[in-house]
Amino acid sequence: MLVLAGTIGAGKTSLTKLLSQHLNSTGYYESVDDNEILPLFYKDPKKYAFLLQIYFLNTRFDNIEKAQDEKLSVMDRSIYEDSLMFRLNADMKRATQTESDIYDSLLSNMMEEIPDSTFQKNPDLLIHISISFDTMLKRIKKRGRSFEQVAKDPSLYNYYKDLNERYEDWYKNYDQSPKLQINGDKYDFMENENDLKAVIKQVDDKLVELNLK
Repeated sequence: MLVLAGTIGAGKTSLTKLLSQHLNSTGYYESVDDNEILPLFYKDPKKYAFLLQIYFLNTRFDNIEKAQDEKLSVMDRSIYEDSLMFRLNADMKRATQTESDIYDSLLSNMMEEIPDSTFQKNPDLLIHISISFDTMLKRIKKRGRSFEQVAKDPSLYNYYKDLNERYEDWYKNYDQSPKLQINGDKYDFMENENDLKAVIKQVDDKLVELNLK
């Protein structure tokens, strides 16, 4: 089970699709375009932040369950990233500290390994796509989701900046599985075929190192 990680606009969904094709595996994707709660969150974060996180937690855990039937799977977001994002919302007063604590406790309980269980919850490899703040803003603007645009809501600028900075610390401290970091500024795998080949080689080499391929 391979899991992608990275801030908004990093290219997680694109790389999940490309890796799934390369590895002949099943890709699992975050529900965004059909997520009725996400646009409501951007309109009224304080009201919908907790509900949105519970929604994501439920859908991600459901994908982990489905992946148990696959020999190889690739997911476009780690379940552990949600805690990072929700803590940021709490720090920005979009959610309460109590809600953040309850969420972390729920996540911890759900991800606790059951002895002698064949149900694998943690990934075999986490792949983090690291991008600069400037690249993040360009990608968000390019994909054009209206509720994500800084031009429509200038307060998102500081939110995105803080989020991008926190991701680097999150990756450094992540210890739930082996991990690999991809330089998303150096390798434009969505637009450049040679960059894509270089990224796939990094992933293949890591899988070989971990005896997963």
